[in-house]
Amino acid sequence: MKSAKNRYAVLFGFAGLFVVLSFLVRTALLIWAFPQAGLPFTGILSVYAKGFVYDVGVALFFTVAYGLYLLLLPQRLNNTVFNRVFTFTGFFLALMIVIFSFFAEFTFWGEYAGRFDFIAVDYLIYTYEVISNINQSYPLPLLIGGVILGTALLTWLCARRGIFRNSFQSRTPFAKRLVIFILLLGATAAHAFLISNDWADKSKNRYQQELSKAGVYSFISAYLNNELAYDKYYLQEDEHKAFATMRRLLQSSDAEYLENGQSIYRNIIDTTAAVKPNIIMVTIESFSADFMTRFGNKEHITPVLDSIAQNGILFTNMYATGTRTVRGMEALTLAVPPTPGQSIVRRHNNENLFSAATIFRKSGYEATFFYGGDGYFDNMNKFFGNNGYDITDRLRHRLVDDKLAGKRTNIPDSAVQFENAWGVCDEDIYKAAIKSADEKFAAGKPFYDFIMTTSNHRPFTYPGGKIDIPSGTSREGAVKYTDYAIGRFLKAIQDKPWYKNTVIIFVADHCASSAGKNEIEVSKYHIPCIFFNVPDTPPQEIPVMCSQIDIYPTLLKMLHWSYHTNFYGKNVLDSSYQPRAMVSTYQKLAYLEPGKMVILSPQQKAQCFTWDPAKSEEQPAPMDSALLSHSVANYQTAYSLFKNNGMKK
Repeated sequence: MKSAKNRYAVLFGFAGLFVVLSFLVRTALLIWAFPQAGLPFTGILSVYAKGFVYDVGVALFFTVAYGLYLLLLPQRLNNTVFNRVFTFTGFFLALMIVIFSFFAEFTFWGEYAGRFDFIAVDYLIYTYEVISNINQSYPLPLLIGGVILGTALLTWLCARRGIFRNSFQSRTPFAKRLVIFILLLGATAAHAFLISNDWADKSKNRYQQELSKAGVYSFISAYLNNELAYDKYYLQEDEHKAFATMRRLLQSSDAEYLENGQSIYRNIIDTTAAVKPNIIMVTIESFSADFMTRFGNKEHITPVLDSIAQNGILFTNMYATGTRTVRGMEALTLAVPPTPGQSIVRRHNNENLFSAATIFRKSGYEATFFYGGDGYFDNMNKFFGNNGYDITDRLRHRLVDDKLAGKRTNIPDSAVQFENAWGVCDEDIYKAAIKSADEKFAAGKPFYDFIMTTSNHRPFTYPGGKIDIPSGTSREGAVKYTDYAIGRFLKAIQDKPWYKNTVIIFVADHCASSAGKNEIEVSKYHIPCIFFNVPDTPPQEIPVMCSQIDIYPTLLKMLHWSYHTNFYGKNVLDSSYQPRAMVSTYQKLAYLEPGKMVILSPQQKAQCFTWDPAKSEEQPAPMDSALLSHSVANYQTAYSLFKNNGMKK
């Protein structure tokens, strides 16, 4: 059926085309996710019903400005070359953006099993890494050509249906145009004020939530809500009570508080003579516990780490605090619970915080952050460089002034055997760290190094001829190369004069994915952590539930250090330690104790669940008041300390 002559024929045609294409994308994603989603028929109906509302909203936002143009365009200009060129060009460009966004949604879903969120916003900001990653992961010329070809084909089909001709040849009176525009503007305003992205989150099933959303809508929502104020959106209690609860939870027999009131600053006292080895922490990109044979993997892709686990101290029940590298970095440097919105690594006023480097620097150590890519990405250099760390990275943004307190060293071209969008391969970053360790040892300086690897990241490329899985073919190949590089690293340092006096920590920043049918899939936060080469400490497994934030308090107790601390982490071997972990998305804050969990959400919501780690099952449960109190105390006080400069040194 051909459209009637009306100046708004192109506008209505574009909106209808967008809704149809969105329906097809949602259907394809539903088919993709269906085996894991566990959606009932009513859930599927809800996906399409809510999805239609979101799609209409996006169509309105896309077209409202064009609607104003059509209202104001004089009739004598309606069928001119100017209007024809303007309309065809605008239609083509808008449709090309839509088609590209739909393609991006499929790639994003493949990585995160969700619609666009803060991660997509970050990716738009860091264009070099993202475009390079796309170019290395996909045939970019074919991709761009396909998008342009698809846009041209759909534009031609719309022209064949006569929507452009009917718009240009119409004589729609101003009064009718005004009524149409008022209705269009009113519908857009109503959608903006009445429908939020949170509406999709009413379901308990995460897949249902994400499938209901529209990618563009979610992207704009994430952009506008990049940071969330805990004291505005989340459940609170009296500030004094929250800090009193937190201080009680952090109290231990070897700790004394140094300040009263709204502070957790305390002194850890150990009467045994301290041991002060060098410390190297290897933070492994996107490394889930279930990649290792020890945790049930049958592919035997981590022989090195499995061997290290048997000969070191393995934490079998540790959880990452989030789903992004910067969240892991926050936990591993500041030992704080995750606060809603962005990681502290990416926030303003994050300089001079009390960090692991603060403790080591006070004891005479050199502290260095090693990264195989450009540390400008995700604000890493600015964070580490102004919180006690020197920087060694792969300098790309030569004109960027990071205003770093620490010194910055570039990994030269001559030291690089392989490089992709995210940086040099793991072998190369280890060589840079070894070179630095040799220099510090020769100068008589103990060192604390934070090494961030990148090879276990899409596009999963690495040097050829190293392992039996071709580069760029699979996550399993990247995991196996990551493990191989760790083996080469250990072999290279075992004869170094500083090796016997060096503790090496292997820990993941986060898991490879966070997708699951539950709001927070706890199993997708389970990470490995190994202390290797700890003096006078036999191999063992530590099975208690714990968090990334507990790593340094536990290690420093093993080394018998006395020190001041502002950490939320605790020594997990202490008799007063209560097993718990904190995991999060950008908006959901979960507090776990064995068998139970509280999830805090915006609009002061709190939900309690039981959870079975063996079956990865979570079931709603009556609220546990003690668990809720512990949860609020951790998250509320952490937000308060950062906001009010209480995390500063």
